[in-house]
Amino acid sequence: MRKVNWRLVIVGFVLIVMAIGFFVGMGSMAGRSNDAVSMMRTVGTVSGVIGALGAVMALFGFIGKRSA
Repeated sequence: MRKVNWRLVIVGFVLIVMAIGFFVGMGSMAGRSNDAVSMMRTVGTVSGVIGALGAVMALFGFIGKRSA
């Protein structure tokens, strides 16, 4: 039986929430940017990477480690 690593699960979900918050927050500022398209491409890339990292951490946390 495997034991869930709750630290990884929680950190993964926090990273996902932070990525979504960053994307939405920067999206509200895009109207004031000189080049909104380029800025949102960069923001989307960064948010996607952080969100994917959070998803992988949560997945590995749910998989857990073997209990002795």
